[in-house]
Amino acid sequence: MASHPDTIVDCSKVYVKKSTFSNEETGDFDGAFAAVAFKEGDLIEKGVMRRLPEGFDGNTCQYIFTWSEDRPCKTWGMGSGCAPFYNTCKEGTANTRMVRHFDEDKFEIYATRDIAQDEELLHTYISLKWRTCFSDLNDIVNKEG
Repeated sequence: MASHPDTIVDCSKVYVKKSTFSNEETGDFDGAFAAVAFKEGDLIEKGVMRRLPEGFDGNTCQYIFTWSEDRPCKTWGMGSGCAPFYNTCKEGTANTRMVRHFDEDKFEIYATRDIAQDEELLHTYISLKWRTCFSDLNDIVNKEG
């Protein structure tokens, strides 16, 4: 089924299940997966971002998005669809990229390479290196080896 042409949220080509990165050390957590195969440059998902109240500290919550280019960031958002379930990876290795339209509070996620059906979808969090809630994750993702 095709999505409605007027929709501002479409995650119909993505599903969520236990991440392939879950293990005894990390415990179980979810990930986003390709419901269909994608070619490099394909739109995977689009959605909206809901800004959180002023004063919210995104450094304490890993489930929200950095929603400005300002550093330190003071604008945080809650993403629609499956976007909150995309896990991160080392810079330059992600199979997706998120295009942020801060002025419209919308985003689009595109394939950075061909992606097989049922492959886990990953993008590098723009705040991975500096958000305190990601300090342990940053160490794991950027570990040599």
